[in-house]
Amino acid sequence: MKRVFCPKCDNQLTFDETKYADGQVLAFVCPQCTAQFKIKIGRKVVRTATGEEKEVKEPDFSYGWITVIENTFAFKQELPLVLGENVIGRRNKDTDGVDIPIITSDPSMGRKHCIIHTKQDSEGQLYYSLRDNSSMTGTFLGNTLLGKKEQVTIDEGAVVTIGATTFVLHTPQGEETE
Repeated sequence: MKRVFCPKCDNQLTFDETKYADGQVLAFVCPQCTAQFKIKIGRKVVRTATGEEKEVKEPDFSYGWITVIENTFAFKQELPLVLGENVIGRRNKDTDGVDIPIITSDPSMGRKHCIIHTKQDSEGQLYYSLRDNSSMTGTFLGNTLLGKKEQVTIDEGAVVTIGATTFVLHTPQGEETE
């Protein structure tokens, strides 16, 4: 199943993309706001607000990723990390500054809930640290609530809960991480 979002109200719609050929154009009517919009199956280029065409790149998982555990509020998602700060929060149409937007209806997750900092040393070894970003409900590593301004080192398989949503950290080295 493929997910698309209404460009007007950000409502999520799903459809079975396997029933359509590459290059085929599909028209949608949003059930929430009744906006009409089209998408092209298999398209690798999108048009920006200024009218420019921009190539859509495949996600790069070479610096690690998080897997969001499916629950009542969210479906399973795999979201790549980048070097430096990765601000993680609830996806919202008007939220700027979120590097890892989790698609969820979880009201207890902040728009900019926590930060995973990814660092690489001169030998290519990756290191990860986690901190809360002044969220209302806090950030949990396992069953431990992080303190204000506390930054902790995390490794492969770290289980993090923000609001009612849980995700797991994965590193490119997998279980080889010490």
